[in-house]
Amino acid sequence: MLINIYSAKCIGIDAVKVIVEVDVAQGIGIHLVGLADAAVKESLLRTITSLQSLGFKVPGRKIVINLAPADMHKKGSGYDVPIALGIIAASGQRDLPLLDKYIIMGELGLDGTIREVPGALPTVELAERSGLRGCILPQASALEAVEYSSSEVYGVENLDDVLRILSGEEDCRDLLAESIIERKGIKTQEEDSKDSLGHVMDFSEIIGQEGAKRGVEIAAAGGHNVIMIGPPGSGKSSLAKAIASILPKMSLRESVQTSKIYSVAGKGNPLRGLMKQRPFRAPHYSASVAALIGGGSDNILPGEISLAHNGILMIDEFCEAPKKVLEVLRAPMEDRKVTISRLKTKVEYPADFMLVAATNPCPCGFYGEGDKCTCTPSKRMAYLSKLSGPIMDRIDIQLWMKPIDPKKLVARKSAEPSSVVAARVLKARDIQKERFRDEGIFCNAGMTNRMIDKYCRLDKECQQLLEKIIEHMGLSARACSRILKLARTIADLEGVENITAAHLTEAASYRFLDKQQLL
Repeated sequence: MLINIYSAKCIGIDAVKVIVEVDVAQGIGIHLVGLADAAVKESLLRTITSLQSLGFKVPGRKIVINLAPADMHKKGSGYDVPIALGIIAASGQRDLPLLDKYIIMGELGLDGTIREVPGALPTVELAERSGLRGCILPQASALEAVEYSSSEVYGVENLDDVLRILSGEEDCRDLLAESIIERKGIKTQEEDSKDSLGHVMDFSEIIGQEGAKRGVEIAAAGGHNVIMIGPPGSGKSSLAKAIASILPKMSLRESVQTSKIYSVAGKGNPLRGLMKQRPFRAPHYSASVAALIGGGSDNILPGEISLAHNGILMIDEFCEAPKKVLEVLRAPMEDRKVTISRLKTKVEYPADFMLVAATNPCPCGFYGEGDKCTCTPSKRMAYLSKLSGPIMDRIDIQLWMKPIDPKKLVARKSAEPSSVVAARVLKARDIQKERFRDEGIFCNAGMTNRMIDKYCRLDKECQQLLEKIIEHMGLSARACSRILKLARTIADLEGVENITAAHLTEAASYRFLDKQQLL
């Protein structure tokens, strides 16, 4: 008897259907075909042991299990449950009339329990797209989709729960993800995030550095990349961490995109439901290229760049990182996506992140502070050579941070809190949201050249000023585009429609490294 069960495999942040075909016929042995990797092949022993522990019999006949399509590699332990159900149904031990109505995923334990698997959100999306009733997933995986899907998403703890659902004889609404949330009193991400906000550094805790705070506010308002250069103790890292406290929550589209990336990576939202707070990723500067970009063989996973999608990628001690690691940021910063190619596979992950970098101006860290610097000009040049032209072209805001004034440090006057700054940022983001509602982007930093021509129009006075700025600073075409995007954000913060000369002048002032040789 031939039985078909629907399962799934994630390619990038999208899932494709995998059909688990199980046939019991005359003969001997169990045969698994369909380009399965070692983890899938090992599932046979797990599945047989689990079935026997639950009182089912493994038929002493030939069992053929095919994972279709046969030309696509299958990896992971998520096919355990579909294989077990196929053996039960094909051997006639249970009648499961709803078996072909759901996409089913899960790893089986030897006692019949079901463990979580990655990729729940893309799997639920595939079920809706395919016109199926919904998904049956491990409970922890199902809770990721509790706010996402209008179809039936069941969260199960063991194989008996799955059999209850597929038999169609019982009311199994208690196994729906939203019922589990209500029954167990699990906090949603939005509720739990209120408790975590107290751990984020507030702008009021950072003494002085008003100029740098202004630059960071503009960066947050438009999603622009920013680098902070200054001596140790000037507040670079603290200010970088405080950016998280002024960014607005993600829209539904942004939330779904980011949540899918984390789901595929097996880092599904531990707070349940879709992610609302923007991700903040801070890899160590010694991270490898693969850790940043992502990689793998058959199962290509997202790296830190994609995990920072719609959020912040913070790299402290930027100039201490290997140059080849920093250079891999170039394409994602421009294209806002990561493409990972292998011999037989190519996967694309979104990577629309805001880079926040911090570095010292020289190896000792004190260049520009009187005679405290002990570095030679050649050492300084070698150190800052990590800030290559192509990288700096892509960084919109360059901030030089001086040591904090001793008087301000001792007085410790309270500064403007993050809540006030966040309100201004949110107002500017709302303007951009309305502006780009039909463009497929969310903030000014994502504008293409066509959008720049449309939304960053200049009058004759501003055109002449921009020509002088480009000629004086020797800017590239990309740097010129970045200045226009930055000026658009400054205008949005002020709530004005047209870019003025003052906006262009301020935007250009944040590109001091384009006109200055640090020696």
